[in-house]
Amino acid sequence: MADKESDRNLLLHALLIMVCFAVASCASNQAGIPKDYIGPQQAPAKQEDKLPHKDTGEETPVLEAQGPLEITVQAAILLALENNRALKVEKFNPARKRAAEQEARSAFDPIMSGEYARTRERTDHDLRPGGTSVENEINTEIGASEYLPTGTRIGIGISTQQTWSDLYSDDLYESRLGLSVTQALLRGAGLGYNLADLRQARLDTTASLYELRGFAEVLVSQVEETYWEYALAQRQIEIFLESLKLAQQQKNEAQEMIKIGYLAESELAAAQAEIAVQREGLINARSNRDKTRLQLLRLLNPPDSRWWQSEVVLLHQPAIPNVALDDVESHVELAMKMRPDLNQARLQIMQGDLQIVKTKNGLLPKMDFFIDLGKTGYADSFGRSMRDMDGDSYDAAAGLSLQFPLVNRQARAQYQASLINRAQAEESLKNLDQLVQVDVRSAYIEVNRAKEQIAATSATMALQEEKARVEREKFRVGKSTSLLVAQAQRDLLSSRIAEIRATINYLKSLIELYRLEGSLLERRGIMAPGNRKAGKQATYRTNQ
Repeated sequence: MADKESDRNLLLHALLIMVCFAVASCASNQAGIPKDYIGPQQAPAKQEDKLPHKDTGEETPVLEAQGPLEITVQAAILLALENNRALKVEKFNPARKRAAEQEARSAFDPIMSGEYARTRERTDHDLRPGGTSVENEINTEIGASEYLPTGTRIGIGISTQQTWSDLYSDDLYESRLGLSVTQALLRGAGLGYNLADLRQARLDTTASLYELRGFAEVLVSQVEETYWEYALAQRQIEIFLESLKLAQQQKNEAQEMIKIGYLAESELAAAQAEIAVQREGLINARSNRDKTRLQLLRLLNPPDSRWWQSEVVLLHQPAIPNVALDDVESHVELAMKMRPDLNQARLQIMQGDLQIVKTKNGLLPKMDFFIDLGKTGYADSFGRSMRDMDGDSYDAAAGLSLQFPLVNRQARAQYQASLINRAQAEESLKNLDQLVQVDVRSAYIEVNRAKEQIAATSATMALQEEKARVEREKFRVGKSTSLLVAQAQRDLLSSRIAEIRATINYLKSLIELYRLEGSLLERRGIMAPGNRKAGKQATYRTNQ
């Protein structure tokens, strides 16, 4: 009875060790997964990139579904980064890639195995009294194995076999402790081949971070551009209201002059037509403002649905920021480091290198060296059979196995395809380099053009104001017509809208330049993943 109790304790102890080993290994692989953070940095954005605005004392708005939504540019950006639904969808991609990375890492996880089997055999015997015999057997085995990145598979196990029969009175125990090692010598050997899948999975994770960064940059640029488009729409309404008021005054003056016989009655038609034109423009401006407001609210996605009916009050008004651009080559150089799509293209080349390593290894024949060692003990109890393994008896086996397809057409085709894909990725990167240069240089030109256009539109508006004033004075003394006055007023309206649009276009051109060079998030004080140039030193890590 004591021997059986000792046997059970020894078996439970071995099982507990195996379980602890497996659990510890799994726990170590799950730790340290970083989170994808997109939000404000600790340090504020550069002073020259800040726009003049009304000081509210708050970085983000207090969202109460009562009254208008009062918001600054920076608060709008932060609100969109927190609530925008499209960004929330995009944030799932890095998590999915990390799950695939863990799946690739699982190829090197230890595996614990166990087996229990009981058999019973009944045999007829002509010479034995009773004519039959019954033999029983119980086989128990517990083991652990692991595949190493070197192409080595190691396994260790302990097994016991208990047999008893009615032909003899004592039980017989056979226990064995074994170690097996199989090492790939050609195909499947080496860290480069065995870690290729894991490294590719890590590259996929890094690529998803660059993709997330690019999406965030586009979102921020859309928020800012829509913010300023909404400001332009509001300003257009104000201009149309002022022009409509002026057209109404012009009509009243024309009516008074007609009453006293100083002006022909036909002149009233032009004044009335101008009022109709201004009202039509006002209707369109209000419609454009309402649609722009909806676009801005969709980007911000306030948490309360009642915000869809709320007005939006902009605490930033369009103004020319105090920004001095560097030379264009500096912006191009920055784009070569920061553009997310460029970094993704570089990662594709690195993935192509890994694919070449994998497929080139497939051209080799499969040759493995194996060794199997064991110690066996025999006794009438499990504990004694384990102690009996201290003797000189052992078993050992070693050898080589070889396997090689005669044609190996599949491996050759895969290797050629990997070389072609790698060359294609490299040419795609060179093409993208050119496109980025064109994008940044064109955006740089547009910024300078938009800035010069501000002064030109201001001068044009001043001249149009003077022209409209002169035309009204000439009308009052009978040297002009209502049609010419209306035309002058319409030209003034167009020039006033052009002046504010020039400022908006300058702000939008700066936003586009910063987005195309990949620095928009940093300039707005936003921290996001993927802010470093893709390189092998940060990617080819094998110790995680």
